[in-house]
Amino acid sequence: MQHLIETLIRDALASAVVSGELTLAEMPVVTAERPREVAHGDWATNVAMRAAKAAGMPPRQIAAIIAGRISGHPDIAAVEIAGPGFINIRLSDAALQRVVAEARTQGAAFGRTETGAGRTLQVEFVSANPVGPMHVGHGRWAALGDSLARILEHVGFRVEREFYINDQGVQMDIFAESVAARYLELTGREVTFPAEGYRGAYITDIAREIRAEEGERWADTPAEERESYFKERAYAQVLEHLKHVLSGMGVTFDVWFSERTLHAPGPDGGPSEIERAIARLREAGYIFEHEGATWFRSTDFGDDKDRVLTKADGSYTYFAADVAYHWNKLEERRFDIVIDIWGADHHGYVKRMEAACAALGHEGQLHVIIGQLVNLFRNGEVVRMSKRTGEMVTFEDLLDEVGPDAARYFFLRRSTDQALDFDIALAKEQSSDNPVYYVQYAHARICSILRKAAGMPEAEDVRMLVSALVPADADLALLGADAELALFRRLGEFAEVVEIAAAQYAPHKLTRYAEELAAAFHQFYTVCRVVDPDAPELTAARLAVVDATRIVLELVLGLLGVHAPQRM
Repeated sequence: MQHLIETLIRDALASAVVSGELTLAEMPVVTAERPREVAHGDWATNVAMRAAKAAGMPPRQIAAIIAGRISGHPDIAAVEIAGPGFINIRLSDAALQRVVAEARTQGAAFGRTETGAGRTLQVEFVSANPVGPMHVGHGRWAALGDSLARILEHVGFRVEREFYINDQGVQMDIFAESVAARYLELTGREVTFPAEGYRGAYITDIAREIRAEEGERWADTPAEERESYFKERAYAQVLEHLKHVLSGMGVTFDVWFSERTLHAPGPDGGPSEIERAIARLREAGYIFEHEGATWFRSTDFGDDKDRVLTKADGSYTYFAADVAYHWNKLEERRFDIVIDIWGADHHGYVKRMEAACAALGHEGQLHVIIGQLVNLFRNGEVVRMSKRTGEMVTFEDLLDEVGPDAARYFFLRRSTDQALDFDIALAKEQSSDNPVYYVQYAHARICSILRKAAGMPEAEDVRMLVSALVPADADLALLGADAELALFRRLGEFAEVVEIAAAQYAPHKLTRYAEELAAAFHQFYTVCRVVDPDAPELTAARLAVVDATRIVLELVLGLLGVHAPQRM
């Protein structure tokens, strides 16, 4: 509808120029937006004010010319000129009613667009170090990354989901030393625990499992051999656990990319990915040597200082691996767009990574989303410790308590640039105060209405009933009550909201929309009797509205990664 309105306005301007009513050397940009207040119509534009200077004419006079040319269109009920020259447009009932038929006809394809035009896009998210359990912030990034991928697919991108495994470096050595120390303690040896070691109970659990399966065979082996074995075994165990927890929230990845592969020799013993990436920067003229170290001239791209890639001792920095990783994404795998979701503690890392991508010849292709922290509350009280272990509340703990749907929905309710206050008690509450329950209940209520209308209260899946229950040619012209038109307006916003959420990488806009759509449906159902034996045609039309709302609620919940239950 937005496209139609903007096209009508452009055509009106062009027609006025041809007729001589307007003189414009260049057409102004035409944009139509939804007014904040329904009283101002369904769409509004300020194009008359944009064109005034070039046309040498008062904005209200230009607005009158445009209004006169578009007011006769069958989808437009009224055109009003407001203030200094705003044009407010009210749609006809028929235009609003049409969305019901469109949603029912298109089904899962409703609201799909080709904005992405088949371009390849990678979303890399979570990427927790494989040395322990994920914290609740990782849960927020998991929900964000997966939902964003779903939304971007809906607007035409070809999306790949990736988890970057930080399995190289000092943290892996400390992890192995920590497990080995706990293992030795379990075998009765005296041990000095590593000063930087990981002290969580999960380390002891891993060590206990190794001892249970392999006894004390590793107690007297050389430390280097023992820690090498423990590193690989414990790493694999934690990685599988991460996959298990993420799948419990419905999050799966297409690729699990190991950092180690960036350090490994290339085919036939050739240079590693890191060496190749640095060579590319050197060819481009952005590498220099200083005090025995190799530096990237990132200040050429607006960074506050240059960055070390190779230390004086010959070892690579973490940044060098990250440069190679993005070289692999953009040059080797040829993604058109790369989205990274990082924690708030990586905010200062963004500029150098953007600089590296630009220097590699891929300026503007990297988009970094910074996810802010999650604060847990229970009935207004801050929660920091797990009741089960007395340690930090993990993502897994939260999932176990509130369930995957509530966790995902609450993680997605706020913009990622805002810290999130997560109320555990509210997430578990079965009332209209709980937003995810409120939206899911609307869908379940719809399914109940459809089952009862079909006389099949035990039906397992209402989707199998609707084709016989609701005729495709239901007379929607019978529907003009305020609550019906308000619901049609909400249904008509779906594609627009998805487009905005995709363009702004903002899934939280869909949670707001879901709640507004649920509210509009509840109001419709309160005011309008759906099944009326004395009015079969009106019943059919309202059942069509109910079914269209079911389709859109299921779609929006699906894009959020939340189930649309048929019973509650």
